[in-house]
Amino acid sequence: MGGAARATRRQTSLAGARAMVPWLVGLVPYGLVIGVAASRAGIPGAAGWLAAPVVLSGSAQVTFVDLLDAGATTLVVVVATLAVNLRLVLYSATMAPRWRGQPWWWQAIAAYFLVEPSLAVGVDGYERHADRADGHLHYLGGAVVLWIVWVAAVGVGLLAGTHLPPNLRLELVIPLFLTGEIVTRLTSTATRRAAGTAGVVAIVASSAPLHLGPVLAITIGIAVALTSTTERAR
Repeated sequence: MGGAARATRRQTSLAGARAMVPWLVGLVPYGLVIGVAASRAGIPGAAGWLAAPVVLSGSAQVTFVDLLDAGATTLVVVVATLAVNLRLVLYSATMAPRWRGQPWWWQAIAAYFLVEPSLAVGVDGYERHADRADGHLHYLGGAVVLWIVWVAAVGVGLLAGTHLPPNLRLELVIPLFLTGEIVTRLTSTATRRAAGTAGVVAIVASSAPLHLGPVLAITIGIAVALTSTTERAR
């Protein structure tokens, strides 16, 4: 009986891992390019790589590397990176009802892995399985695979970047990728207003002291989104 239960749990975890594979098709090149960009930035290679497991978010990692490369202060780098990852608070609100009742350490580990792909795979897993424990396994199966592949992709890009011709500007793929990500999310008036406002502020504040332009753009963009959402709810 125990062996059958373990086999079932293993199959559920593997199902989550398989569900993550389609996401990896686009994320692996993205991670490779971020690694290349980090290798060409004026920062220690270890710092560029460690951002992958610590931040675990492509857009936040790009912000981290760019600001360090530009010579921003530590405080600005931390605040900007946290601001980019504020969206994760909304993701955690989505998963909180499903994780309620689990030990605090389990919730901390699950929250660490929470980014867009793991959220999508996790929600699908919880909807597929009536037993919440199976949903947990499905979520963690996909999240762990994502973590391993993402950290490895950034590391390979970091190593390869030092051997690629300097005129091969692969890092230009990053803004194109992020632009595509943003465009697919502009599904409401609030998000369109927020994105437009943040873009304008980023341009106007590009020469702000202490490299505060990205922080200002993110903060004002979030404020506009919250204001628009509140007005719509009235």
